[in-house]
Order: sequence, then structure tokens, then C-alpha cells
Amino acid sequence: MNRARRAFLTGALGVCASALIPSPVSAQKNRTRLILLGTGGGPRPRKATAASAQVIVSDGVAYVVDCGDGVARQLVSAGVSLINLRHVFLTHQHSDHNADYGNLLLLAWSAGLNSRVDTWGPPPIVQMTRQFFDLNAFDINTRIADEGRVPLMPLVHAHELTAGGVVMQDDRIKVTTALVDHPPIEHAFAYRFDTADRSIVISGDTAVSKNLIALAKDADVLVHEALWVPAVDRLVAKVPNATTLKQHIINSHTSAEDCGRVAAAAGVKTLVLSHLVPPDDPAITHQMWIEAAGKHFKGTIVVGTDLMEL
Repeated sequence: MNRARRAFLTGALGVCASALIPSPVSAQKNRTRLILLGTGGGPRPRKATAASAQVIVSDGVAYVVDCGDGVARQLVSAGVSLINLRHVFLTHQHSDHNADYGNLLLLAWSAGLNSRVDTWGPPPIVQMTRQFFDLNAFDINTRIADEGRVPLMPLVHAHELTAGGVVMQDDRIKVTTALVDHPPIEHAFAYRFDTADRSIVISGDTAVSKNLIALAKDADVLVHEALWVPAVDRLVAKVPNATTLKQHIINSHTSAEDCGRVAAAAGVKTLVLSHLVPPDDPAITHQMWIEAAGKHFKGTIVVGTDLMEL
């Protein structure tokens, strides 16, 4: 088979994988669901893509990974009830991953949440949680007194992570984390979710990481952030007040080609490219992302889009 035909088939498989992903409504009820809530990288608000967030749903229970702006609305758009939120995981403390952390908790509570929620992430997640509740004390206390709601603060239990290992385990999911490389941030994490029917890994933001490869070993799905290096200059031109932004992007993220290398080294079945940087460059097609990663990974490649379910 010649090289052009191989490239065509690799792309076709990726496109087919994207096209055949079921909607939230049609998903099998007992299957562990992965929904990409936001697939654009960076804190700049955009029309086309929401900021980084995904949810894993098992037996109706929602496990949210990252809370970019609009995460609560994206959950509702995906058909996931906010009152089924039980765990929130932050990969790191960048605003495109944590901007709506507190808002998700508050809005889920306003929608009727009255069960315990555990949140997990690097420092200062405990301080952030406390200060968010202080900031919104007027609204919270007013709704408790006026609407008869249960107090919000006792429902939320924040846990700080500074090292890799098993984070939590219940009767549905085992969650394991590993430190990844996202300078200058010291505590940046990837998460692995093992359920009865599948294993899912979320890379968070990272350069090529040996820890991530080990964490993702033989996983069914790896959701990996992806960078299109030739477009970085066009991207940073939109943010003229950030003089060292280009250096940060290059040093702390993973090119599409290297995403393929990571997926191949880990032996995963499906590679999902998400947290796309740039997130809204019309010159970069899905086929280009697929072909770049497909140079090194021969499994299924999917380019993530908002509200896609896998």
C-alpha cells in the first residue's frame, strides 16, 4: 500500500470514528460514557469552542474533569443532570481549566443538588473552595433562608493532590493520577478512570510525559491535549500583551505528532485529540490533525469537538 493511500485510510478511519460517535440520548444506559464538554485550549473566550472540560458518567453519576468557563451549561447541553454531580477533578490551576470550578458547584446546588460532592486537584483547591463560598455567601445564605435549601458548604469536600497515585475508588470507578510536565506549574496531573467496561485517561495540559505514558498503558481511550506548532505565531499575534506566550506554548504542550507517539508508546486503543491549540484556526482541518498524529499511531484517532460522546 503506498504512502498516500495509507494517509487517506488513516484519516478516513478517524473521520468515521468521529461521525459514528453516538449522541448522549442514544448512548447505552449501562455503558460508561465520556463526553467532551469543551475542546478548545486557552483562556480566551471563543464562539466555536468551549474551554477545557469533560465528564465521565457511570450509572448516572457524573465525574467532571476540569471546569473551563461554561462547564455547567455544557453539562446541561449534554443531557447530564447537575444534581448527579459527585466528583470534580482539576488537572491544574490554569483559568481555562478552573475558571468555573466554584460556579459549577454553586449552579449544581441551585439546580437541586443536595448530596456530597468531593473535589480533587492541586493546591490551592482547598483555599479556592473556601474563598469562593465567602465571595458568594450573600447569595448562598439568602437562598438557604428564602428557598429552604440545604446548606452548600457542608456538601463540598475539597482534597489537595501533590503526588501521583490512587485518588479515590468507589463501586463504579477507580481514579488514579500521575504528575505530568506543564512548566512552570509544579503540580499538573493526568487522570485515569478504570470502570467495569473501559479505561479512560485525560492528559490535562502537558509536554510529552513519561508518567502519562505509564498511566495510560493499554487504556481504551486517551484524551490528549494537542498543539499545532506551525500556527503558534498566528495565535500569539491575537494576544499582544503576552510577550512570552509563544515560549510557554511550545515548552508546555504536546504537538499533534507527539500525541501520536505517546499513544503508540502507551498502547492505547483510541486517541482523542482535544484542548486544541489553536482552538479556532480555520487553516487547520480535522484531517490535518489526524494525519499528523497518524504518522506515529495506527489505532483510531478522533478529533474532539464540543459535546462529542465516546
